[in-house]
Amino acid sequence: MTANQKALNPKQFVIDRTLKASVEKVWRMWTTKEGLEKWWGPEDFSSTVRHLDVRAGGRFEIVMTAMLPEIIAHLKAAGMDESSVAKGDYTVVEPTRRLVYTNAVDFVPGVPPYTSTTIVEMSALPGGGTRLIVTNDVMHDEQWTAMATMGWTQQIGKLEKLMN
Repeated sequence: MTANQKALNPKQFVIDRTLKASVEKVWRMWTTKEGLEKWWGPEDFSSTVRHLDVRAGGRFEIVMTAMLPEIIAHLKAAGMDESSVAKGDYTVVEPTRRLVYTNAVDFVPGVPPYTSTTIVEMSALPGGGTRLIVTNDVMHDEQWTAMATMGWTQQIGKLEKLMN
Protein backbone atom coordinates (compact mmCIF):
# COMPACT_ATOMS: atom_id res chain seq x y z
CA MET A 1 0.00 0.00 0.00
CA THR A 2 1.43 3.37 -0.96
CA ALA A 3 1.09 6.68 0.83
CA ASN A 4 -1.81 7.49 -1.49
CA GLN A 5 -3.70 4.34 -0.50
CA LYS A 6 -5.13 3.68 2.92
CA ALA A 7 -7.46 1.19 4.50
CA LEU A 8 -10.31 2.69 6.51
CA ASN A 9 -11.50 -0.73 7.54
CA PRO A 10 -10.39 -4.25 6.65
CA LYS A 11 -13.34 -4.74 4.29
CA GLN A 12 -12.32 -1.83 2.03
CA PHE A 13 -9.37 -0.41 0.17
CA VAL A 14 -9.04 3.27 -0.63
CA ILE A 15 -7.20 5.21 -3.33
CA ASP A 16 -6.77 8.92 -2.61
CA ARG A 17 -5.40 11.28 -5.28
CA THR A 18 -5.07 14.99 -5.94
CA LEU A 19 -5.80 15.81 -9.57
CA LYS A 20 -4.82 19.04 -11.30
CA ALA A 21 -8.21 19.55 -12.90
CA SER A 22 -11.52 21.10 -11.91
CA VAL A 23 -14.06 18.94 -10.14
CA GLU A 24 -16.36 19.47 -13.14
CA LYS A 25 -13.76 18.00 -15.51
CA VAL A 26 -13.10 15.03 -13.19
CA TRP A 27 -16.86 14.45 -12.93
CA ARG A 28 -17.16 14.38 -16.73
CA MET A 29 -14.36 11.78 -16.90
CA TRP A 30 -16.41 9.52 -14.58
CA THR A 31 -19.83 10.14 -16.10
CA THR A 32 -19.46 10.30 -19.89
CA LYS A 33 -18.72 7.65 -22.49
CA GLU A 34 -15.92 9.79 -23.92
CA GLY A 35 -14.34 10.28 -20.51
CA LEU A 36 -14.57 6.69 -19.26
CA GLU A 37 -13.17 5.21 -22.47
CA LYS A 38 -9.98 7.29 -22.03
CA TRP A 39 -8.97 5.85 -18.65
CA TRP A 40 -11.16 2.97 -17.43
CA GLY A 41 -9.41 -0.35 -16.88
CA PRO A 42 -5.88 -1.42 -16.01
CA GLU A 43 -2.80 -0.59 -18.07
CA ASP A 44 -2.73 -2.33 -21.47
CA PHE A 45 -6.51 -2.77 -21.62
CA SER A 46 -8.85 -0.87 -23.92
CA SER A 47 -12.34 -0.01 -22.77
CA THR A 48 -15.58 0.53 -24.64
CA VAL A 49 -18.70 1.85 -22.92
CA ARG A 50 -21.62 -0.33 -23.99
CA HIS A 51 -24.24 1.30 -21.75
CA LEU A 52 -24.16 4.36 -19.45
CA ASP A 53 -27.09 5.80 -17.49
CA VAL A 54 -25.65 7.94 -14.67
CA ARG A 55 -28.52 8.37 -12.21
CA ALA A 56 -29.63 6.59 -9.06
CA GLY A 57 -31.20 3.42 -10.44
CA GLY A 58 -29.17 3.68 -13.66
CA ARG A 59 -26.40 1.33 -14.69
CA PHE A 60 -23.23 0.98 -16.73
CA GLU A 61 -21.53 -1.70 -18.81
CA ILE A 62 -17.93 -1.25 -19.93
CA VAL A 63 -16.13 -3.86 -22.02
CA MET A 64 -12.45 -4.14 -21.08
CA THR A 65 -10.17 -5.97 -23.51
CA ALA A 66 -6.56 -7.01 -22.92
CA MET A 67 -4.25 -5.74 -25.64
CA LEU A 68 -0.92 -7.48 -24.91
CA PRO A 69 -0.32 -11.13 -25.88
CA GLU A 70 1.23 -11.95 -22.48
CA ILE A 71 -1.81 -10.59 -20.62
CA ILE A 72 -4.15 -12.51 -22.93
CA ALA A 73 -2.14 -15.71 -22.34
CA HIS A 74 -2.28 -15.16 -18.55
CA LEU A 75 -6.04 -14.63 -18.63
CA LYS A 76 -6.62 -17.71 -20.78
CA ALA A 77 -4.40 -19.81 -18.46
CA ALA A 78 -6.64 -18.68 -15.57
CA GLY A 79 -9.75 -19.78 -17.50
CA MET A 80 -10.80 -16.24 -18.38
CA ASP A 81 -11.52 -14.48 -21.67
CA GLU A 82 -9.40 -11.61 -23.00
CA SER A 83 -12.45 -9.36 -22.58
CA SER A 84 -14.66 -8.87 -19.56
CA VAL A 85 -17.60 -6.60 -18.88
CA ALA A 86 -17.63 -4.29 -15.88
CA LYS A 87 -21.29 -3.97 -14.88
CA GLY A 88 -22.62 -1.69 -12.20
CA ASP A 89 -25.78 -0.19 -10.78
CA TYR A 90 -25.69 3.39 -9.52
CA THR A 91 -27.23 3.84 -6.07
CA VAL A 92 -26.15 7.44 -5.34
CA VAL A 93 -25.42 10.20 -7.86
CA GLU A 94 -24.59 13.66 -6.46
CA PRO A 95 -23.25 15.71 -9.41
CA THR A 96 -19.62 16.83 -9.04
CA ARG A 97 -19.49 15.30 -5.53
CA ARG A 98 -20.26 11.61 -5.21
CA LEU A 99 -21.02 8.41 -7.08
CA VAL A 100 -21.86 5.13 -5.39
CA TYR A 101 -22.41 1.95 -7.32
CA THR A 102 -22.54 -1.76 -6.83
CA ASN A 103 -20.76 -3.84 -9.40
CA ALA A 104 -21.13 -7.47 -10.34
CA VAL A 105 -18.20 -9.77 -9.63
CA ASP A 106 -19.28 -12.55 -11.97
CA PHE A 107 -16.07 -13.20 -13.86
CA VAL A 108 -13.99 -15.27 -11.41
CA PRO A 109 -13.81 -18.95 -12.38
CA GLY A 110 -15.10 -21.20 -9.61
CA VAL A 111 -16.44 -18.33 -7.46
CA PRO A 112 -20.20 -17.75 -7.23
CA PRO A 113 -21.17 -14.25 -8.43
CA TYR A 114 -21.43 -11.52 -5.80
CA THR A 115 -21.59 -7.72 -5.68
CA SER A 116 -19.11 -5.17 -4.46
CA THR A 117 -19.57 -1.47 -3.71
CA THR A 118 -17.48 1.43 -4.99
CA ILE A 119 -17.74 4.96 -3.58
CA VAL A 120 -16.26 7.82 -5.59
CA GLU A 121 -15.92 11.15 -3.80
CA MET A 122 -14.52 14.33 -5.27
CA SER A 123 -14.06 17.77 -3.80
CA ALA A 124 -12.68 21.00 -5.18
CA LEU A 125 -9.44 22.14 -3.57
CA PRO A 126 -8.64 25.75 -2.67
CA GLY A 127 -6.57 27.22 -5.47
CA GLY A 128 -7.74 24.63 -8.01
CA GLY A 129 -7.58 20.91 -8.43
CA THR A 130 -9.70 18.07 -7.13
CA ARG A 131 -9.27 15.57 -4.34
CA LEU A 132 -10.51 12.17 -5.53
CA ILE A 133 -11.16 9.37 -3.05
CA VAL A 134 -12.21 5.95 -4.39
CA THR A 135 -13.28 3.39 -1.78
CA ASN A 136 -13.84 -0.22 -2.84
CA ASP A 137 -15.00 -3.33 -1.02
CA VAL A 138 -12.37 -6.03 -0.77
CA MET A 139 -12.89 -9.08 -2.94
CA HIS A 140 -13.45 -12.72 -1.92
CA ASP A 141 -9.79 -13.42 -1.08
CA GLU A 142 -6.48 -11.62 -0.54
CA GLN A 143 -5.04 -12.45 -3.98
CA TRP A 144 -8.05 -11.04 -5.85
CA THR A 145 -8.14 -8.02 -3.53
CA ALA A 146 -4.46 -7.37 -4.31
CA MET A 147 -5.20 -7.65 -8.05
CA ALA A 148 -8.21 -5.33 -7.72
CA THR A 149 -6.13 -2.80 -5.79
CA MET A 150 -3.44 -2.94 -8.47
CA GLY A 151 -6.03 -2.55 -11.24
CA TRP A 152 -7.67 0.43 -9.54
CA THR A 153 -4.29 2.01 -8.84
CA GLN A 154 -3.38 1.66 -12.52
CA GLN A 155 -6.64 3.04 -13.84
CA ILE A 156 -6.71 5.98 -11.41
CA GLY A 157 -3.09 6.58 -12.48
CA LYS A 158 -4.28 6.75 -16.09
CA LEU A 159 -6.95 9.26 -15.07
CA GLU A 160 -4.37 11.25 -13.12
CA LYS A 161 -2.10 11.51 -16.20
CA LEU A 162 -5.03 12.85 -18.24
CA MET A 163 -5.82 15.47 -15.60
CA ASN A 164 -2.26 16.71 -14.90
